Amino acid sequence: MATSQTWLLRPFQERSTQVFLGVLFAALVVVTFLHLYMPEDSALHVSAYTVTLLGKYLCYALLAVAVDLVWGYLGILSLGHGAFFALGGYAMGMYLMRQIGDRGVYGDPVLPDFMVFLNWQELPWYWQGFDMAWFAFIMVLLAPGLLALVFGFLAFRSRVTGVYLSIITQALTFALMLAFFRNEMGFGGNNGLTDFKDILGFNLRSDATRLGLFLATGIALAVGYVVCRAIVTSKLGRVSVACRDAEARTRFLGYRVERVQLFVFVVSAMLAGVAGALYVPQVGIINPSEFSPLFSIEIVVWVALGGRATLYGAVIGALLVNYAKTVFTGIMPDAWLFALGALFVLVTVFLPKGIAGLLQKRRQKDDDQPGAQEATA
Repeated sequence: MATSQTWLLRPFQERSTQVFLGVLFAALVVVTFLHLYMPEDSALHVSAYTVTLLGKYLCYALLAVAVDLVWGYLGILSLGHGAFFALGGYAMGMYLMRQIGDRGVYGDPVLPDFMVFLNWQELPWYWQGFDMAWFAFIMVLLAPGLLALVFGFLAFRSRVTGVYLSIITQALTFALMLAFFRNEMGFGGNNGLTDFKDILGFNLRSDATRLGLFLATGIALAVGYVVCRAIVTSKLGRVSVACRDAEARTRFLGYRVERVQLFVFVVSAMLAGVAGALYVPQVGIINPSEFSPLFSIEIVVWVALGGRATLYGAVIGALLVNYAKTVFTGIMPDAWLFALGALFVLVTVFLPKGIAGLLQKRRQKDDDQPGAQEATA
């Protein structure tokens, strides 16, 4: 029991974790205060739209942490984490669609509007149970986790690694995108799921609900970050790094590498599913475009920019890139992809360890100063 508590509490003893959680908590408090207590005509007022936008950024940050867990510490470059994100989003979207009831356009108390439009006569079996919140929340974790478990078991058991594994993960998300575009799949086709009304009885269009979702996303990011830090600072994390740096030698020492890879991969997929579930009620729609391979590649760019194998660097990269995307798409929407590609090239050439690596290098330089060494002595 003491060992378990030490394993769970170890991240809170790290300075980086303390700083990250402190900054995140301060940001949540400041945004809440400026939204609730500043007049709307004040320059410091944070509007409900901005709160929702910040909540979306935090969802992307949690997704980036999930990718950094497998890429930075396990050495698996996953180009298919957008699939796990989208599956969690669809699980939440199905719950939100069932909450509409007879308030839809066609007034059917059971069937969603798109099913009535397509002349469906009854609710498919895989939609059963999504009228209950607890079942939907379980499926948010189970759907991406089960897919990752099956895919990872087959891939890691076959010892598929490197670029081949990256291509397979990209093919997986592309296949799912094509499948979800089909109307007969029962997920809304290319229009996806939208026109949500409420969540857990709270109106999704109210400012209070938007603020609550923003705070819930911030808490989820904090919990996800601590869970990932607990993993990477444990013996499992050290074995994961060994698998990343010298897989053959780790196998020779007697470790079951495929089990380590599978466990970390499934945890990462579940975190991505939670990020997708929190993303959907804030954005108001989920469609097959979230399965796009381009989106999964963007996630890798976030992590590369922020810095691999740091976790907090992934958060920095996700926030910066998505803020830049918001600005760029408003000014020059056609030039965003070119700017993203140029950013990735520049970071790879000049900042191979990302922004987090630059910060660590500067901190190390400050520690090496003669004054700092004398103070330490």
